Amino acid sequence: MTDPLAIESPCISVCVLDDDTGFCKGCWRTRDEVAIWSRVDNVTRLEILERLRQRRRAAGLPVGRDRLVNLRRKS
Repeated sequence: MTDPLAIESPCISVCVLDDDTGFCKGCWRTRDEVAIWSRVDNVTRLEILERLRQRRRAAGLPVGRDRLVNLRRKS
């Protein structure tokens, strides 16, 4: 059964890994983080999202809670 309050993937369909950083140019996840996303719980997803925030901040890019954490109800 699917979790009705699962945290959505931060994927924005720009799935290209940066050769220098190893991060996806769209969502800022690593290859491993992308691979495990569908199998991990919300706690782990929040940990990944926090790492994305840190990466974006370190790169001088805007970081917004609303952009990275999107809870949704599945019908």
